[in-house]
Parts: sequence; structure tokens; C-alpha cells
Amino acid sequence: MNPRALGAAGANPLKLEFPQSLATYDDYAQAQRTVDYLSDHEFPVQNCMIVGTDLKRVERITGRLTTGRVAIGGIGSGAWFGGFVGLVLSLFDDNDFWRTLVSTALLGALFGLIFALVSFAMTRGQRDFSSVTQVVATRYEVLVEHKVAARAREMLADLPGALPSPFE
Repeated sequence: MNPRALGAAGANPLKLEFPQSLATYDDYAQAQRTVDYLSDHEFPVQNCMIVGTDLKRVERITGRLTTGRVAIGGIGSGAWFGGFVGLVLSLFDDNDFWRTLVSTALLGALFGLIFALVSFAMTRGQRDFSSVTQVVATRYEVLVEHKVAARAREMLADLPGALPSPFE
């Protein structure tokens, strides 16, 4: 094995030396299918990379936040955390297991309630909704090392739909 190649790969495993674009797709599954096909046909896939481009942040609104919903969420998360702390403490304590667990869960619920309501009040109504956020790519590009790009293109010519039409 070439020590120089090992050193370059070890320095940054997410970098190709002289990458060339093999194909660009609208979804990740198509890009993955392309690399999987190459792998199945014994192509050196360590010379490949899938890169998501044109990133966008998508936020899905899941509901309206009210004081009641915030309070219930605070109580629930505080109780879980308090219960966990109680479980850990009960491992090192000779007292009654259930008493320790219940008391720490109740204290956690109280602190969770207070923290959630204070945090919600501090927003002053500027964010009265709950949501989930994800960063997604609009395009996925398969890159390959320049030294194997021609071979990859030849191999993909046998896979229907692997190389997108350049006229789309």
C-alpha cells in the first residue's frame, strides 16, 4: 500500500484528490443506487463520494404552543430527568428505592414546569408554535477520482437511468 495515499486519506477521509462529477440526481436514493451498482461490479468505491448540494432548511410546524402545552411538556421532561437522577442515586443509597425514585421525579417535574414556563414567558409571544427542522439537499452529486472516472462512466452506461439525460 502506498503510504502517501494512506496519509492523504487519513488526513481527511471526506476528500478526494481530484474529484470529477459522475452524475447528479434529484434524490439520495438514486445516487446511492449508482454507487451500489459500482460496488456490485467491483469498482473501487473508496474513490467515490456522494455530495448533497443546494441545501435548504425545512421547518414543519407541528402545532400551536399554549401555556398548558408548555407546562405539560415541562412537567414530562422534568419528571423523566428527575426519574433518571433518582435511579442513579438509588444505586448508591441504602434508602427505599421507590421513595428515592418518586421524590426525585416529582422534584424534576416541578423544576421542569418552572423552567418551561419561564422560558416560554421570556419569548413574549414571538414563537407561539412548535416545529421540527431538517436540513435537506435538493441535489445529490456522485463524485469520483479523476483516475477512475472514465471507467465509472463506462460501467454506468450499462445501468438504465443511472446517468441522467444532459438535456433535462
